[in-house]
Amino acid sequence: MSATHFVSDTGILAGRSLRHILRSPDTIITTAVTPVAIMLLFVFVFGGAIDTGSSSYIDYMLPGILLITIASGIAYTAYRLFMDMQGGIFERFQSMPIARSSALWAHVLTSLVANMVSLVIVVGVAFAMGFRTGAGVGAWLGVAGILILFTLALTWLAVVAGLSAKTVDGASAFSYPLIFLPFVSSAFVPTDTMPAPVAWFAENQPVTPIVNTIRALFAGQPVGGEIWIALGWCAGILAGAFLLSMAVYRRKIR
Repeated sequence: MSATHFVSDTGILAGRSLRHILRSPDTIITTAVTPVAIMLLFVFVFGGAIDTGSSSYIDYMLPGILLITIASGIAYTAYRLFMDMQGGIFERFQSMPIARSSALWAHVLTSLVANMVSLVIVVGVAFAMGFRTGAGVGAWLGVAGILILFTLALTWLAVVAGLSAKTVDGASAFSYPLIFLPFVSSAFVPTDTMPAPVAWFAENQPVTPIVNTIRALFAGQPVGGEIWIALGWCAGILAGAFLLSMAVYRRKIR
């Protein structure tokens, strides 16, 4: 099947998924509410007790909040995919002359668009709360690129969960550890304030280099070698999740 056919099929199916979201915008609103609530809680309740040096706490914590926003949003991807599987939509697609993987890519693209909208909402609220940045256009593009790559990586994990789940609750529950992960990283407090075993985990898990890179870009500071660690984690998770999801999908439609 030609690449043109694949792109056309994916675009049509992505349009279908996006229309579902437009008819139910509470999905995006709900995705944004949780990280905004966490941001309000930490800034106005806990922020005064946390020493982040010369930067304001909202500037320090925003990168972690953005990752939590994505982790919250991809749960809906797993849910929508699970409901399509249960509703027999995929079986109907198999009887039509369309590219088989286009159904998965449509959900992935929908997730990317929905999460970008949620991120814009969260950043807007952060500006209203006092977030300030000296980042130029290049730094903003760097932040956007990392967030897009992170979203794609987690979305393909959501595809695996949506295809493998036995219940609707199980389809979205996999995102809970992903939402929790930023709390055991440099997202909210410096890792050198943590007990040694916790600090070791925080410094060697994927979220910390991603958060540190985004924080440096927002602050207009050199990102150093940590950006390559962040990109390596994102690319590795993306490649592994993509291959696993395709394997699970082939087994499902066999």
